[in-house]
Amino acid sequence: MSAPRKVVLAYSGGLDTSVIIPWLKETYGSAVIAVIADVGQPEDFDALRRKALASGADAAEVVDAKAEFATEYLFPALRADAVYEGQYLLGTALARPLIARVQVEVALAERADALAHGCTGKGNDQVRFELAYQALAPHLRVIAPWREWSLRSREDEIEYAAAHGIPVPATREKPYSVDQNLWHRSAEAGVLEDPWQEPPQDVYALTRSPGAAPDDPAYVEIAFERGVPTALDGTATNPVTLIQTLNRLGGQHGVGRVDMVENRLVGIKVRGVYETPGGTILALAHRDLESITIDRDTQHYVALIAPRYAELVYNGLWFSPLRHAFDAFVDAAQHTVTGTVRVKLFKGTCTVVGRTSPHALYRQDLATFGEDAVYDQQDAGGFIHLWGLPTRVFAQMNPQQIRRGLRHPVK
Repeated sequence: MSAPRKVVLAYSGGLDTSVIIPWLKETYGSAVIAVIADVGQPEDFDALRRKALASGADAAEVVDAKAEFATEYLFPALRADAVYEGQYLLGTALARPLIARVQVEVALAERADALAHGCTGKGNDQVRFELAYQALAPHLRVIAPWREWSLRSREDEIEYAAAHGIPVPATREKPYSVDQNLWHRSAEAGVLEDPWQEPPQDVYALTRSPGAAPDDPAYVEIAFERGVPTALDGTATNPVTLIQTLNRLGGQHGVGRVDMVENRLVGIKVRGVYETPGGTILALAHRDLESITIDRDTQHYVALIAPRYAELVYNGLWFSPLRHAFDAFVDAAQHTVTGTVRVKLFKGTCTVVGRTSPHALYRQDLATFGEDAVYDQQDAGGFIHLWGLPTRVFAQMNPQQIRRGLRHPVK
């Protein structure tokens, strides 16, 4: 196979991708374009661009993708109630296909013939990037240096960086492996690799300790239209600002911390500590609004699809036909999910305390335990008789099998 002429690298500015730039040029003799996708990470993007060029990149491009991240990735997952293994709100998993898409768009515009990423061979991200490449630009070659080069440790990378004059903070060890974007912040490694150890407070950056949160609760009202959050406390708010505002508010009250051991796609169990204050508030409010706006059978099927949708996203299948098919169902189910939810935040807890909708299926005159004029309780007898018909017929035809369930079977 001939060497690639021009490689587009998903660049983060960390040690891995900084080292990859000269390694690509040295190994393949190719031009390298560094692509930095802004998905809400707290970075100085001008400084990142300069760093990429100083590391040897022939060009470096920053793409602001925050709005697209919110509307085309986060909100579809929110509408689907997607939570991986019951806890993880998929902050990293949702960002990777978007970063790959931005990278592919630059590659096509620049007529590049290869794509590269800095993911290791142990994690999920290599799958997420490369499945996106296969879906969007299957003709482009993929280069994964961690699966090719002779470097085997952070120390090896630091030595390589020093030998090539790469501007990286080679002497300072970060205690954790951190990923942050508009939706969340995750931390792995260090002391967290021992699942018995309680996470130290320096793991957290977005949320206060619940014990140090204000003594008075905060209330926020979130408006949704067809399952999409559109306003806070009665004021229309753009998606990025809405998430950022809820991140700050939830973080002040210690909301959104998760400490879990999860199953990676490659089969490894890993411990991650996640902070998703805004996402936690939105996910709870959205599910609650569904409870009064979606009919019973559809709501139950939404609940069936939700974990499968989350698994699909986690496993890198964002651009799959199945995800698009799920979205079609979710879109139909969300037509009536319009209304407002009032949420109470207090010392690490997030509780729905009110909900209203013009499409509410909840009727007080039907639900009341008081006297009503719309529900004839005598109708229940006939309903139960018909509902139990299959059970009754089976019991009549198979009396011994059914009666085994009795504590003292009749002989």
